[in-house]
Amino acid sequence: MKRRTFFQRFGSILAVLGIAEAEWLTLGNHYSQALADRNARKFALLVGINKYQGNPQLHGCLTDVELQRELLIHRFGFQPSDIVSLTDEPATREYIENAFLEHLVKGARPGDVVVFHFSGYGSRVQSGTLQETIQNAFVPSDGDALSSQDNKIVNYLLEETLLVMLRSLPTERVISVLDTSFYTPANVLPIGLRSRARSMEPKAMLAAAELEFQIQLQTQLQNQLASKNLLKNQNSEPRILAATSSSQELAREIQLSGVSAGLFTYALTQYLWETTPATTIQVSLSRVASSIQQLGIGQQQPALLRDPNNQLSQMQLAEIFLWDFTNNAHGVVTAIEAEGKTVQLWLAGLPLQVLEYYGANSRLTLVSQEGLTAQLVLRSRTGLTAKAQLSSPNDTTTLEVGQLVQETVRVLPRSVNLTIALDAGLDRIERVDATSAFATVPYVSIGEQAADYVFAKLPEANVLSPSRYGLFSLGGELVPNASAEAGEPVKVAVKQLAPRLQTLLAAKIWRLTENEGSSRLKLKVVLETIDRFSPQKLIQRETFLTQQAEQLVSSGKSKRLSSISTQGLPSIPAGSHIHYRMENLSDRPLYLMLLGLNSSKTAIGLCPWVKTTAQESKSQLQDLVIAPGQILTVPPADNGFEWVVQGASALNETQLLFSTAPFTQTQRALEAAKHPTAERSCIQPLMNPLEVTKAFLRDLHNASAVTEMNSPTADSWNLDVSNWASLSFIYQVI
Repeated sequence: MKRRTFFQRFGSILAVLGIAEAEWLTLGNHYSQALADRNARKFALLVGINKYQGNPQLHGCLTDVELQRELLIHRFGFQPSDIVSLTDEPATREYIENAFLEHLVKGARPGDVVVFHFSGYGSRVQSGTLQETIQNAFVPSDGDALSSQDNKIVNYLLEETLLVMLRSLPTERVISVLDTSFYTPANVLPIGLRSRARSMEPKAMLAAAELEFQIQLQTQLQNQLASKNLLKNQNSEPRILAATSSSQELAREIQLSGVSAGLFTYALTQYLWETTPATTIQVSLSRVASSIQQLGIGQQQPALLRDPNNQLSQMQLAEIFLWDFTNNAHGVVTAIEAEGKTVQLWLAGLPLQVLEYYGANSRLTLVSQEGLTAQLVLRSRTGLTAKAQLSSPNDTTTLEVGQLVQETVRVLPRSVNLTIALDAGLDRIERVDATSAFATVPYVSIGEQAADYVFAKLPEANVLSPSRYGLFSLGGELVPNASAEAGEPVKVAVKQLAPRLQTLLAAKIWRLTENEGSSRLKLKVVLETIDRFSPQKLIQRETFLTQQAEQLVSSGKSKRLSSISTQGLPSIPAGSHIHYRMENLSDRPLYLMLLGLNSSKTAIGLCPWVKTTAQESKSQLQDLVIAPGQILTVPPADNGFEWVVQGASALNETQLLFSTAPFTQTQRALEAAKHPTAERSCIQPLMNPLEVTKAFLRDLHNASAVTEMNSPTADSWNLDVSNWASLSFIYQVI
């Protein structure tokens, strides 16, 4: 399309938009009216680019588009015909801008829902002759199409242009998801994940056509608004969900379980599968930040942009997406096979680290507005798709494409290893020595795919400094207390790391039990800091049944969590006193266990010692039980033990485990550790974290007592969601 023709078409679009703006902006806050408007349409433009000329190829951007598309159709009620996807070569700058105007601006009306998604490289570009004209930009598939050997012209889409287009939409219900980043750091530590930031070309200039487009777009929009004396209020600002919250962070891709995806996109869409309509944007981002951290990326925190007063972040998902379906889901039926007895499932509602180990014979239940129906048994899985069959050959349930499924029984392997990648900066001899040394460590394997950590050299102060080796997260952060002394050989360094590796493996395994969105137990837990006056709520976790009940009571107007959650990870000052307050809302007593990693990445556990005699040496562990309707705090107020947060600039992680049966095996493992009598306190370091972790899995397996499993095997844990809940708490110590 010629540029002049393009702007003529756009002028006519804005003429229509001007009328729509007048109607829309005079309505004020009309969310409650639109919630009842079932005629509102939902539009989406999804852009994903893996293939770039002259740049390392990305791997997860097309998966991101698929993740968003399946979520929008099956969770938020978008029609497939109202979703436009531009992937790889067709995703040029002009095509993206044209599709935005034709599909979104021209198609949407006041009260409609609009979603724009971009996955690909971001960068910085000079748009004028002055240094101040350097701007953030998205790299389309033809980003270098205008460059020559003597003249470097980049054909980028400016971030500011996107913002103007988003503001041009005639509806307030606008969500933009940007899984990219713009800055590349000068010194990148060893990492295991690819980033979505492209280095700025030092002498490159932006294509004049992009500046011309932005200027004309901005001018015509301002003229349309000024002619009617209209100004947009803050609530009409588009809600831009970004993969990073600062210029120092990188948007990462992850490859796990046969899936390559943007870390932010997967975490976001996975959470939206299993949350409720009453959840706010603020809460969603906080939960996504925790999920990203669990995958080993502490320095990537998502954010809601352009919301200085936190007004936009308080919006509920129901108000934006016109969504009132109260059931959550972990997947959807996408195809029917074998005369209606076998289905193909899309399982993007499961956490990625859980999906990696999600075993055959796991069970899921078909769900509808009327409730739970037939059960499906997982037969095989490849990436995000799986094959499943009705659990009973005599079941006459009619299977349909689009039916949602919820997790019922989770099957996990009893043998889980810690996978270590070797950084590319190691030379051949170092790699050989590291491979042979790690081979002697039980439960540890070497591999580039699905790695948990990276073994690498620490940055050297100068070229003459002796090498020093350590363990890094996939995001490039050095694991606390996981580095050898300078000058130590590789094999000695690995040997020194062995105890730390067991602790990290234990944490990996207990994270596989996280099931806040699928547990059928009803409970609520709040992490509180304790000051001189009253406890201050910091993080709240509750199982889906509790969320659902609260939503029904409040008619969708619950302010659940909005006052105590923040964007990104919550923070606690070092020296603060904390406790967990747990409320059992189910009709059964619940047994409690607590495991975690403190600031130094030392494993800690809940050890409720009681004295059986007057002599301290005769103490033993007791069960902590929460009766139906009861509230319990840990540590108990009358225990005499105070939980003080220690360390600085580090992450703490706690996993709270609840079961309908006692943690018998777990207590035996804790007692077997022979903790010194003088060190026996309520929360204390675990001397045998891996043994304790395996023991509590045996307890959960025994509590589930799944007697009707098809071909049960001794090499798996079968966990019924009706018998256990596992809630994760992650916070930053400052």
